[in-house]
Amino acid sequence: MSPHIRSARLWASVATAALALSFAGAGQASAADVNNARNSGFESGLGNWTCSANSGTTVSSPVHGGTAALKATPAGQDNAQCTQSVAVKPNSTYSLSAWVQGGYTYLGVTGTGTTDVSTWTPDSSSWKQLTTSFTTGSSTTSVTVYTHGWYGQAAYYADDVSVYGPDGGGGSDPNPTVPATPAGLSVSSTTSSSASLSWNAVSGATGYNVYRNGTKVTAVTGTSATVTGLAASTSYSFQVTATNSAGESAKSTAVTATTTSGGGNDGIALPKHAVTGYWQNFNNGATVQKLSDVSSQYDIIAVAFADATTTPGAVTFNLDSAGLGGYSVDQFKADIKAKQAAGKKVIVSVGGQNGTISVNDSTSATNFANSVYSLMQTYGFDGVDIDLENGLNATYMSQALHSLASKAGSSLVLTMAPQTIDMQSTSNSYFQTALNVKDILTVVNMQYYNSGSMLGCDGKVYSQGSVDFLTALACIQLEGGLSPSQVGLGLPASTSAAGSGYVSPTVVNNALDCLTKGTGCGSFKPSKTYPDLRGAMTWSTNWDASAGSSWSNSVGAHVHALP
Repeated sequence: MSPHIRSARLWASVATAALALSFAGAGQASAADVNNARNSGFESGLGNWTCSANSGTTVSSPVHGGTAALKATPAGQDNAQCTQSVAVKPNSTYSLSAWVQGGYTYLGVTGTGTTDVSTWTPDSSSWKQLTTSFTTGSSTTSVTVYTHGWYGQAAYYADDVSVYGPDGGGGSDPNPTVPATPAGLSVSSTTSSSASLSWNAVSGATGYNVYRNGTKVTAVTGTSATVTGLAASTSYSFQVTATNSAGESAKSTAVTATTTSGGGNDGIALPKHAVTGYWQNFNNGATVQKLSDVSSQYDIIAVAFADATTTPGAVTFNLDSAGLGGYSVDQFKADIKAKQAAGKKVIVSVGGQNGTISVNDSTSATNFANSVYSLMQTYGFDGVDIDLENGLNATYMSQALHSLASKAGSSLVLTMAPQTIDMQSTSNSYFQTALNVKDILTVVNMQYYNSGSMLGCDGKVYSQGSVDFLTALACIQLEGGLSPSQVGLGLPASTSAAGSGYVSPTVVNNALDCLTKGTGCGSFKPSKTYPDLRGAMTWSTNWDASAGSSWSNSVGAHVHALP
C-alpha cells in the first residue's frame, strides 16, 4: 500500500474520531492532568518502549528536547514500529502528541475501547509536532501508543511523546526543572553575513535561545544555529540559553565571532547558468586531456579525484603524469591559472565510485578542511566538489565545509554530486548536508545515471532515460529547500561514460527548458518554473571529447542561452 492511500485512511480515521469526541461528552483536560507516557523523551534509552525487529535505538542528535531521541529504521517488510503500553482511566479524553523528524512518520493509539486514531506526516528535515486525541471506553484501563515509519523510506526520529489527560495510575515522568546553562559554545564558521554556532546539549532542555550582543535573535531545538543578516568584517558577541516548560537558564559564557570581508557566495564570478564537467586524472580509455584541452563550454572543471591519506579525513592530490602522457605538475598549475584567467573555475573533486574518505568526527572534519585548503593553496584550486558515493556524515561534513569556507573566504566554489537515492528525501545525509551548507553552496549536480527507478516530487515512480526522470527528481531538490541556482542536472557525456542513464543532449535540453520555461516537458510538468536553475553537469570532459564534444556543444550552448 502506498503512503498516500494510507494517509487518506488515516485522516479519515482522525476525522471520525474528532466527530465522535464532539458528541461524547467526555471530561475535558484539568489541572490534575498529566503526561501518562513513561520515558517520553527517551532519556532512559528504550526503557518502557518495544521496537519491532530491533529497528529502534536512541541517539544524541538530532534531539527535540533533553539529550536523547528515538531513531527507528524501516527495513524490508518491517516498518519500524515502536510501542508503549500506557495506563489510562475509563471514559476519559487524552491528547496524544510527539515531535518527529526524518522519513515518513506515523503516530497512533490502539486498544482505546472506542475509536483508535492515528496521524502521520511525510518526511521532514526539521522537528514537527504530530497531535491527535482519543477517548477511552467504559472499561479501558490501558492503551498501546505507537510510532512507525514506512516501508523502504528513511529512518525517522521521535521525541517528547505525550499522552496528556487524567492520571491513569501508571506513573509519569517527573516534572521538568529549569535546565542548566549550556556549555561549550563555540563559533564553527563565519561568512561575510553569517556566523554558525554550536554548543553542548543540556539535559532536560527542549530548546535554546541565541543572543547577539545581549538581544535574543533566534530560538532553535538543536545544539547549533546560524545567525544571518550580519555586516561584513564586524565582531559580534554571542550567548545561548537552554529552555523548557519550567523556564530559561542563565546565559552561557560569551563568544566572539568576526564576519569575513566580501559579499558572500554571490560574489563568485560564475555565469547565471553554468556547465560543470569532470576532468579525469587517469586514463580509462576516454580521450586523454590536459586541462588546456577542455572545451570552453565548461564553466566549472572538477578535477577527479583527490586521494585519501592515512590521516582520518585528510586528502591529497597526485597528478597522474605518466598516465596523462607526461603532463607535468608545473604545466597543470599553469593550465589552472589560464582557465581562471578565461573566467573558469577549477576545483578538486573528493570521492568518486571508489572514494574512501570518511569524515565522521570533529578531528577528521578539521583534517579534511585543512587538507583541502592546503591543496587550494598549492595548486590554485577554486574550491571542492563532494562526490562521496559511499555515504557521508551530515553533521561533520557540514562542519568541515564551513571550516573550509572560513579559511577560503567568499570566493570558495562548493559543488556536490550525489546519487539519485541520496536526494530522495531531505532526511538523507547528502540532502541534509546540502541544506546545512546552503549559505556557501554553489550547486548540487545530482547524477541522473547508474540509477534504479526513483520517486518524483509528485510521489510517482520514474525510470531513468526520460525528461520526466530529470524534471520530477529535480523538483524534489527545488521544493526541498535548495535555491534554483543551486540545482543542476548531471548526465553522462556518452554511452561509454556510465553503465546506464545516458540520454541524448536533446533530452537534457528539453528538461532544462521544462524546469526554466515550462516548455519541452513530458508527462510531468512542475507547478511552477525555475528560471534561475544553475545548469548541467557531465561525466566527463574526456568522454565528451571522445564523442566529438557533442554533449558540450549542444548542452553547453543551450545552458548559456537560457534567459
